[in-house]
Amino acid sequence: MIQEAIEGDHYQSISTNGEALFKDKGSKFIAFARCVKSLDEFQSFLEDLKSQYHDARHFCYAYRFQPKKPEVRINDDGEPAHSAGTPIFNAILSAELWDIAVVVVRYFGGTKLGVPGLITAYRESAVEALQNCQRIDIYLYRYYELRFPYSAMAEVMNILHQSLFEIISETMDKDAGYIIRCRESKLNIALEQIKNLYQGELKEINP
Repeated sequence: MIQEAIEGDHYQSISTNGEALFKDKGSKFIAFARCVKSLDEFQSFLEDLKSQYHDARHFCYAYRFQPKKPEVRINDDGEPAHSAGTPIFNAILSAELWDIAVVVVRYFGGTKLGVPGLITAYRESAVEALQNCQRIDIYLYRYYELRFPYSAMAEVMNILHQSLFEIISETMDKDAGYIIRCRESKLNIALEQIKNLYQGELKEINP
């Protein structure tokens, strides 16, 4: 599945887990929403559920993470095509969340629900699980290391305090240094604000 990357530097994720239970004709659909930022994190989440609910018939899911380089997947896990993973993913899209995975564990109750019934069950359980999460705003930053002679400390601090850069930490050694960051959407302005740091050396880093 292809997912468009976000254009800005802001998105929403979750800071707490969410769960929900949906029942229909004896079948139980237990939905779990978690914050995940990598495939390894998702696999660990899924394996934990499979171990805990080892007698369940289906583990259907959808996830999307890395909003600048989207990783997206849906899985019906044996249910009719697009009756499980797709409605779960649509719940994620409607909630406008990233770095998120929803797994719905199904226990079959003996009566078939049909595709419309399955779509409703998987969608509603996923929606409720997401509603039970605490949302959080996430901002994307660019990080730099700034190094300069100690004699330039006053000048550097004066310029930094008037800029859009935020000081994250000190890296003092033979010369002075700071790790600084700025939101991606404001980076060009921030770099222009510190262009007069003639005694400073600026290098972009990965935090």
